[in-house]
Amino acid sequence: MAEKEKPWLFRTYAGHSTAAKSNALYRSNLAKGQTGLSVAFDLPTQTGYDSDHVLARGEVGKVGVPICHLGDMRSLFDQIPLEQMNTSMTINATAPWLLSLYIAVAEEQGADVTLLQGTVQNDLIKEYLSRGTYICPPKPSLAMITDVAAYTREHLPKWNPMNVCSYHLQEAGATPQQELAYALATGIAVLDDLKTKVPSDEFPAMVGRISFFVNAGIRFITEMCKMRAFTELWDEITAQRYGINDPKYRRFRYGVQVNSLGLTEQQPENNVYRILLEMLAVTLSKNARARAVQLPAWNEALGLPRPWDQQWSLRMQQIVAYETDLLEYGDLFDGNPVIAAKVEELKQGARDELALLDEMGGAIAAIDYMKSRLVESNAERFGKIESNETIVVGVNRWQQGEPSPLMAGDGGIMVVDPAVEEDQIARLGAWREARDEAAVEAALAALRLAAQKGANIMPASIAAAKAGATTGEWAGVMRQVHGEYRGPTGVSASPSNRTEGLEEIREAVDAVSSRLGRRLKFVVGKPGLDGHSNGAEQIAFRARDCGMDITYEGIRLTPEQIVTRAQEEDAHVVGLSILSGSHLPLIEDTMQRMRDQGLGHIPVIVGGIIPDEDARRLVEMGVARVYTPKDFQLNTIMMDIVALVEPGAEAA
Repeated sequence: MAEKEKPWLFRTYAGHSTAAKSNALYRSNLAKGQTGLSVAFDLPTQTGYDSDHVLARGEVGKVGVPICHLGDMRSLFDQIPLEQMNTSMTINATAPWLLSLYIAVAEEQGADVTLLQGTVQNDLIKEYLSRGTYICPPKPSLAMITDVAAYTREHLPKWNPMNVCSYHLQEAGATPQQELAYALATGIAVLDDLKTKVPSDEFPAMVGRISFFVNAGIRFITEMCKMRAFTELWDEITAQRYGINDPKYRRFRYGVQVNSLGLTEQQPENNVYRILLEMLAVTLSKNARARAVQLPAWNEALGLPRPWDQQWSLRMQQIVAYETDLLEYGDLFDGNPVIAAKVEELKQGARDELALLDEMGGAIAAIDYMKSRLVESNAERFGKIESNETIVVGVNRWQQGEPSPLMAGDGGIMVVDPAVEEDQIARLGAWREARDEAAVEAALAALRLAAQKGANIMPASIAAAKAGATTGEWAGVMRQVHGEYRGPTGVSASPSNRTEGLEEIREAVDAVSSRLGRRLKFVVGKPGLDGHSNGAEQIAFRARDCGMDITYEGIRLTPEQIVTRAQEEDAHVVGLSILSGSHLPLIEDTMQRMRDQGLGHIPVIVGGIIPDEDARRLVEMGVARVYTPKDFQLNTIMMDIVALVEPGAEAA
C-alpha cells in the first residue's frame, strides 16, 4: 500500500462573545481533531477600538472575540500550550499589536518564542480594496507590515509574518485573473519594502516565510487551475524579480477558506455540497495543495455557526484526508492538456494585469484603480445571477423545496447574548483600575517615539502589551502619528455603461423625480465598524445607473453622521447596510436620531444578514423594508425605492 502524505492543517475560523468562551470552543475543537487554530477577532479589535468605545457599541463579540489587553489574550489561550500550537490570527491593521500580545502570553507560559508557529494575516492592501478594517494610510501601514516581518526574522523564525489575502478580493467580485494579479502585486509591494529592512543574505529566507490566504469558489476546475497558476507565477516572480535561487524559498505556501460569497440563505443545506466541492479545488492537485484549510459552516449565510456546525465542516476535511486515497498519489493533473491550457490562460491574464499595475507604480499607487475594477466585476457577477446567465440552485432556479429540519429549534444559528458587551466592558474597566498607570504611559510614550522615528514598532508594542496597555490605546498612538484613512468606495458619480435592461426603472425614476420637483436623492450608509461593503456598493452602483442621485461615502459611519448627511442632502430615502450582526442597536439609534431631527417621514431601508425575528423588530422600529441575501434582484429593490418615495406613498 502506498504511503500516505501528511494532510494539511485542519482549521475552523472561530471566536465569539468573550475570550473565555472562545477558549472553551478552541479546546473543544482541538479535542475533536482540529490541528490548528484560526482566531476570529471582533470588529472593535480589528479596527483598533476598546470594547467601551462609542464606535464599538453593538459590535462587541459579534463576529469574533474581543481582545482588549494582555488579560484577554491570557484567557483566550488558557491551557493551550502555544509552543506546540499552529495559530492563524485573522488580523490586519492591529496585527503588530495582537502578535505582541501573543508573544507576551507565550513568554508567560514559559514558551521558547523561537518555536512559535502560525501567521498573522497582516495584509492592509486588501483591506482598502475589499474588507475595510484599515486604520492608517497605505504607506505607514506597509511599514508596519514589514516591521512585523523584520521582527519575526530575528525572533520568531518559524512564524509567517504576513498572509497575502486574496480571499476577500474574490468575495468583492474579483475574476480569477484579478485575484491572481492583485494578490501577487501585494506580495511584491511587501517584498520591495522588506528588502530594505533585512540583511541581503537573510532576504531569501524571508521570501520563503511570506504565505498566502486564498479563496476557492464553486467553479472548482477553474479554481484548481488558479491555484496551479498562483504556484507557478510566484515561483517565476521570486526567481526573476528577486533572484531567489533556492526552490524551497520560492514555494507558494497557502492556506484557504473556501468561498462564503457563494453560500446561500435560500436552501442553506445545499451549502454543504458547495463547501465540499470548493475544498476539492485546493486539495486534489498535489503540486498546488493548500497547507491549511478552514471551511465555513453550512449556515454562515444566516449568522454565527454553532459548535456542531463547525464540527460538521471539520469532519468533511477529515473524511477526505483519512477515508479517501487522495494522499496516496502524486499530482493527478500533471500533463493534462486541458488543465495546462487553462493555467496558461490565467497566468497570462494575471501577467498583463501585473504589468499594468507596475506601470501605475505598484499596488499602493493603484489602490483606487483596483477598487473600481472590483466594484465593476462584482456588478457584472450580480447581473449574471439576476439574468439567470449564472445559475445558483435554490436562488434563481429551483426555488421550491422542503423546509429544512436543520433550521428547527434554535433557528440554525448561534446568537450572542447582548449581556456579553456589558461583561466585557466591566472587565476592561477592572483591568484599567488594576494596572500600573505610570508604566502604561511610559510604554505608550516609547511606542509613539518609535513610530515617529520610523523605528521598528514591535519591541515597543510588546513592552506596551506587558505593561497593560489596551488595543484602543495602541491604535490611538498609531492614529496620532500617522493619521486615519478613508478608502476609495469604487463607486463614481458618473453612470457606467451597464444601463441596458434598466430602461423601465430609469423611466420610473425620471417620473417620480419630476413629481418630487428634483432628482430622487438616495443616501446609502454603513453604520458601525462593519467593513463588508460589497452589498452597499452594488446598491449604490445600481441606483446610480438607474438615474438616482446617490450619496455613498463608504464604510464606518456613525448613526449621527448618516442622519446628518441625510439632513444636509435632503434625502428622499436612506439605505443602511450591516453584515456584522449589530443591526438592532445601530438601526434603533439611527431611527431615533432621524425622528429627533424631524426626519421621521423619510423611509429607511435596511440590508444585511438579518434573521426573520430581527427583521420583524426592525419593521416595528419603523424601517420601511428589510432585504437579506435572498433578495438578489437589485432591480426589484430599485422599484421598491421608487414606490417608497412616490409623493403620498406610505413608507411601510
